[in-house]
Amino acid sequence: MATTSSGAEPDHTIADREIVISRVIGAPRELVFEAFTQVRHLSRWWGPEGFTTTTRSFEFRVDGAWDFVMHGPDGTDYQEWITWREIVPPERIALLHGESRDDPNAFESFLAFEPAGDETRIVMRTVFPSKELRDEAVEKYHAIEGGRQTLSNLAAYVAELTRNDADRNETSPKGAES
Repeated sequence: MATTSSGAEPDHTIADREIVISRVIGAPRELVFEAFTQVRHLSRWWGPEGFTTTTRSFEFRVDGAWDFVMHGPDGTDYQEWITWREIVPPERIALLHGESRDDPNAFESFLAFEPAGDETRIVMRTVFPSKELRDEAVEKYHAIEGGRQTLSNLAAYVAELTRNDADRNETSPKGAES
């Protein structure tokens, strides 16, 4: 559906500027949300396959920022900056993501953490300033596959956390409080 601007010209819908990726993760949404919002977790899973992350600074609050470098498997460093715009634990996060605080090509991401029984469905909507920037992200940076891999890394990391918790509970002395 096209909307009309004040000049009576149809605006493009955001559909040609967005990427939507979702995944069901086998853990309660509070844990999935925590893994997305604490730097000690993020550095363990953030990014596509083969990438690592070095955090320079991290302040998880509205208008706070995460300044970090993603290190590609080929040795390329990618300067990154995220500013948190909305935080509603454990339901949703909105953020602005670019190479720096004032990046004119920064894109918005909206993350929804939906309960699905004992699991969590995470929906990540990314909206770029233009169709051209979206297309460049898809073609040059493989944003769709990278997003899928990132959520896959999150799922694997949260599964590891869940297993480690279960292992700790099994090895606790009988009758001990956890």
